[in-house]
Amino acid sequence: MRRPAIKLHRLFPLLLLPALAGCAIFSARPHYRGNAVSAHELKQLRPGVSTKADARALLGSPTLRETFNDDDWLYVSQITKRRIARTQGVIRQHVVVLQFNQQGVLQSIHGIDKKNAVMVAMAGGHTPAPGGRASLFQQLVGGVGHYNPGLGAGQPGGFGGGSPGYGGGNAGGFSGF
Repeated sequence: MRRPAIKLHRLFPLLLLPALAGCAIFSARPHYRGNAVSAHELKQLRPGVSTKADARALLGSPTLRETFNDDDWLYVSQITKRRIARTQGVIRQHVVVLQFNQQGVLQSIHGIDKKNAVMVAMAGGHTPAPGGRASLFQQLVGGVGHYNPGLGAGQPGGFGGGSPGYGGGNAGGFSGF
């Protein structure tokens, strides 16, 4: 009796399936960052009635306060996930802004999603730093003549190894030479 020939091209998907299923184990999990505020919590705050103390007791401290107006509190939450080359990609972002008057009473509540965000380009160029460029000669001989007072005499593995006459009890290295 003759066995039927096994066609490898038909077995390939079956062999590949377990390997692909194992990749799910290594996929990046999402990271939850910030202070997420639920709609239920926001319903408990009432503009014109609630105060900063009420908001802090209910929602916790704000993620940040606006730079030029300390009475505007921002609660920022993000869900990020690792992407190619281990960079973090933002999957979802939500910002809740609570605006208070000078007496600390809540005036308004509004939210900002990622789609409403304003992308800000970073300024090109660089800030000059003094002494930032060394010539090849400076790089080669720049450390000659410098020593570290923490290394040397009186230290394990230093000059003299702690024996008298070779700087054993002196701090600073090169005594005895």
